[in-house]
Amino acid sequence: MTTDHIGMTRLAVAAALARAVPGPKPVDDRRCLQGILYVLVNDIAWQLLPLELGFGSGQTCWRRLDRWQQAGALDQLHRILLAKLHAAGELDWTRACVDGSHVRAKKGEPRPARHRSTGGKRAASTI
Repeated sequence: MTTDHIGMTRLAVAAALARAVPGPKPVDDRRCLQGILYVLVNDIAWQLLPLELGFGSGQTCWRRLDRWQQAGALDQLHRILLAKLHAAGELDWTRACVDGSHVRAKKGEPRPARHRSTGGKRAASTI
């Protein structure tokens, strides 16, 4: 067999396998990420993602987002983007803020000691 014949055979096998799988082809990760960003930027429900845009269905994008979140890929992507933007001097840290949903609260902090009250007490009822 020649190299050309082997290459043609591989292409024929790959084409046959591609046709053998029923259902729509899986959406590639880049298009799915574009669909996720489209939903988030336009603040629409996942079900309202237009199929005509080629991002896949809203359910497909949501599942991919959930899978990436569970795998920690989005946190890693966020750190990479921050590092690249910081290195390029594109971040304005004077406008940064931190809230409780992003920073873990310290557990086991000592509570302030209880002090005796200096206020007057109510008199006991004599009735």
